[in-house]
Amino acid sequence: METNKNSLHWLWKFTEGKRGTYLLSIVLAMLGVSAMLFTYLCLADLIRELIGGNRDMAFYVKKGVQIAMLWVLRYAFHGLSTYTSHNATFGLLGSARKMILKKMNTMPLGAVQSRSSGEYKNIICDRVDQMEITLAHVTPEFTANIVGAIAMFIYMMSVDWRVGLWQLICIPPGFVAFAIMMASTPKYYPNTIEKTKALNAVAVEYIGGIEVIKAFGQSKTSYGKFVKAAREGANCFIDWMEKENFWQNFGMACFPATMLGLLPSGVIYCMNGSLSVADFIVMIILSLGTVTPLVTVFSYTDDISKVGEIVSDIADIMDEPDLVRPDEVKEVPADHSIVMKDVHFTYKDKEVLHGITMEMKDGTVNALVGPSGSGKSTIARLIASLWDVNSGEITIGGVNIKDMPLEEYNKQVAYVSQENYLFDQTVMDNIRMGKEGATDEEVIEAAKKCGCHDFILSLENGYDTVCGGSGGHLSGGERQRIAIARAMLKDAPIVILDEATSYTDPESEAVIQEALSKLTVGKTLIVIAHRLSTIADADCIFLVHEGQVEAYGTQQELLASSPLYKSMWESHMSVRKEEA
Repeated sequence: METNKNSLHWLWKFTEGKRGTYLLSIVLAMLGVSAMLFTYLCLADLIRELIGGNRDMAFYVKKGVQIAMLWVLRYAFHGLSTYTSHNATFGLLGSARKMILKKMNTMPLGAVQSRSSGEYKNIICDRVDQMEITLAHVTPEFTANIVGAIAMFIYMMSVDWRVGLWQLICIPPGFVAFAIMMASTPKYYPNTIEKTKALNAVAVEYIGGIEVIKAFGQSKTSYGKFVKAAREGANCFIDWMEKENFWQNFGMACFPATMLGLLPSGVIYCMNGSLSVADFIVMIILSLGTVTPLVTVFSYTDDISKVGEIVSDIADIMDEPDLVRPDEVKEVPADHSIVMKDVHFTYKDKEVLHGITMEMKDGTVNALVGPSGSGKSTIARLIASLWDVNSGEITIGGVNIKDMPLEEYNKQVAYVSQENYLFDQTVMDNIRMGKEGATDEEVIEAAKKCGCHDFILSLENGYDTVCGGSGGHLSGGERQRIAIARAMLKDAPIVILDEATSYTDPESEAVIQEALSKLTVGKTLIVIAHRLSTIADADCIFLVHEGQVEAYGTQQELLASSPLYKSMWESHMSVRKEEA
């Protein structure tokens, strides 16, 4: 019940600003159905007069014109209703997608990464799009056709209530068939959702890893995994349809079968004189007008059941906790020093940081080193406010980062990770993302300062070279250098470099290191590096081991006091000698 409540809440939220349009669509649809019903009523009058012996041609011409006009109005109102509902629906779908993406921007990074990119693609693109039929068609037509069917039934009851009831003889079996069919939906439909999500995830993984698959000859294994997911994705629907096919067809056969009760009863009442032939024929015609709206209504039952599941998937994302931040600046940091006090952090039910305490002074160079998986990148992401601490606090200039608006805090930090993402845009536009509204000259100047200008000019179209999806048209080192230029253009007072030069060649790394040493003067710099020689001159080196700060100090202090750091340093230097 709580899930349904949340789903209805978000569906109602998505319709903000469009409810009046939907109401107009429903009104237009009801006018269209009314025009159709009046068509049947005019036809009934025409039949009565014809059987009654009326030979006035003007009357029939008048009725014919009325029927033609009502028929035109029926489709005119239907077209306007459909246009109006589609206009509102496509706006709603766009709003829903924007809200999901905006939500992802305020969620902790761990919550975002808990779902695969294939699952996000399935929900944001495919699943949201599947709501179009329900919202654009069902909303106006379901309402209007139910009202139309009820109105027609009431009129038939006014003509002859006995025949009106007899025509319903096949409705109960139809309802029973649909009830049986719908009862199986909760059992089979969630399985189709899970299998579809799995198929999307495998497809994205297969396409994204095609280079590795080909390089290591894993085509058979990986393709087999994709084929299995595709087969399961198809079979789950086939199995579901096989279980429901009989009941759906039986139900759809029952609803239009009004004649099974109407014809025998009508003949009997006509023979005993309690029903006129004219009214009998009218009842036959009107029963068709009752059934048509009902068939339309029940053709949408499957879509109605689906939309609840779709909105539930969206609600799961929208109900994720946000990074809690105020809307306005309450206190301005005194400087750009960073202090972590007894910070604990849990990721996927496992605590990865156990009471981290450290201080990084304003304008200093600080390095985080340690074995792989020790928690270095987690610390960097917490400082960058990509995640929230579970307990303890992080302060910037004496102000808890949780007390600073997220947008304002983002201006204080430039973060360059090991896996940098470039958009399918030009090099110029990718660098410009570091500073909104930056001119071409400012972008080029930032690239020059980072030592990237010459290599960018060597690309096919220079700064107008398109990077490709995820920067796929460039090498790993080229992507990193552009990402560093983007961060430097931001000119934030706190710079975090998480293995920012890991993909670059030694010559390029030397150029970047020299450029960074100039660009980060006066800034609070945090560097994560496995190549210890690159951070030997840092003001303070923090040795992180198994989620705790084991030691900290300058290079010489750690060599003298920390056996682990000394061992890491000696291993690093021996590798450098072998490479030399």
